[in-house]
Amino acid sequence: MSDDVLCYLFVYGTLKPGERAFANLCEPFAIAAQPAQTLGRLYHLPLGYPAMTTEPGWVQGFLLTFSSAYALTAIDDFEEYYPDRPQSSEYQRSLQTVYDLNQHPLEIAWVYTISLEQVNSFGGLWLPHGYWTEAMDFINLPK
Repeated sequence: MSDDVLCYLFVYGTLKPGERAFANLCEPFAIAAQPAQTLGRLYHLPLGYPAMTTEPGWVQGFLLTFSSAYALTAIDDFEEYYPDRPQSSEYQRSLQTVYDLNQHPLEIAWVYTISLEQVNSFGGLWLPHGYWTEAMDFINLPK
């Protein structure tokens, strides 16, 4: 992966602007952030963060633009994604099309996803609206 070209990352959880991990992991490298969405299904995990699967649906988040792919190094560690051994990773990182809020294509971006089996093993709660924030009251969400 070259470090001298723009790098795009779709974020939907703690890495979004305003959430707990953005300031340390994304903000130092991000040159742009725009509301966006991509295909997938979003779950809240009892661990206190969300997970996205590749099931049909829409997930809302942000498209981050980084000036260098170097930004992904610390984020990979945070997401427990190991590029040299993806089979040992909690999340997988893959490229997929990211859309604006009107479903017009924006960019091909990296996205962290997890398997439905892993979501179920964690006791994940499906978020049919495709949106997550730490400010949500997950105790009172319908089961």
